[in-house]
Amino acid sequence: MTHEQWLWIGFNAFIVGMLVLDLVVFHKNPHEVKFKEAAGWSLFWISLALVFNAGLWFVRGQQAGLEFLTGYLIEKSLSVDNLFVFLLVFSYFGVPAKHQHGVLFWGILGALVLRFCFIIVGIELLERFHWLIYLFGAVLIVSGVKLWQEKEKKVEPEKNPLVRLFRRFVPVTPDYHEGRFFVRQAGRLAATPLFVVLLVVETTQTGPR
Repeated sequence: MTHEQWLWIGFNAFIVGMLVLDLVVFHKNPHEVKFKEAAGWSLFWISLALVFNAGLWFVRGQQAGLEFLTGYLIEKSLSVDNLFVFLLVFSYFGVPAKHQHGVLFWGILGALVLRFCFIIVGIELLERFHWLIYLFGAVLIVSGVKLWQEKEKKVEPEKNPLVRLFRRFVPVTPDYHEGRFFVRQAGRLAATPLFVVLLVVETTQTGPR
């Protein structure tokens, strides 16, 4: 195994370890995250990213460091936009404050997995069909124009196609059951509103935190 591969394995193992630590240790008991705690965690994650950026700059050079920093700043600005979306979704469904962190954690983790899959599939498609790069470019342009013309962020969870499809095949309980996504009622598996919120979060994100 090459040195490059070991670096990637170590990097991904560190990310997974931090995510597990965040959920299993620091947020083992669901609770409402106050402003001071949220600000502290934001500062911690930003500092961690900047330390990695400095290491990348030192090991790979100025170009790699600038590319990472540029990408991070863009994604960070998109994550701020997501905050307003999440607030609207939580308000719409009346999600208890102590369960909001859990929904965001699994939503972001799911988004990372989906992005990884999309990147792998996209690379494979471009290697086989180079002309698809023009199609992908056209999709990005159209998406950019729609975002530019969008005057107001509208979130209508009940009109979400995935949510409507899910509700058609899976019963959803009217009440929240602590932090659980699924429960058994009368011997039948049913989803809680918390899982519906997770679906909405997964399909309305424009960038990670």
